[in-house]
Amino acid sequence: MDAGTGTETEIDPETTAKAMAYELHISPKHAFEICRAIKGKKVGDAEAYLEAVLEKHTAIPFKRHKKKVAHRKGLKKWYAGRYPVKASAEILKLIRNAKANAEYKGLDTEIMRIWHAATKKGRTIRGIMPRAFGRATPKNTDTVTVEIMLREEGS
Repeated sequence: MDAGTGTETEIDPETTAKAMAYELHISPKHAFEICRAIKGKKVGDAEAYLEAVLEKHTAIPFKRHKKKVAHRKGLKKWYAGRYPVKASAEILKLIRNAKANAEYKGLDTEIMRIWHAATKKGRTIRGIMPRAFGRATPKNTDTVTVEIMLREEGS
């Protein structure tokens, strides 16, 4: 790591493309597991993978958030998995956005790889659910910010 910056390597703007989506209304746990699953894949492979998840042909392995998650067939070297359709659709849009940013920069999208995929907590949308006898229960909605960075494979 570089001293004080917190980054492992310098980001070269001539070989990378970036896209971010702010405050998505998706599950933070699902977003984390999807980002873990697609990191390091080629852009075309990641798009095909997420499209298979949307059709419920391929499961996303749940490695951190796996408590009471059922087994799924087809997972390699893991047992627990799910089909997070809503989160997969949003992250697929984000990958396509990053790919378009790379094309705009003049980069070759065929050799681009997902170099960085991260999620962080967004704003919490407060809500209440009325209950009996004048009481109320909080019903909050968590949001997620997702960041995708692509890099040419030869770099």
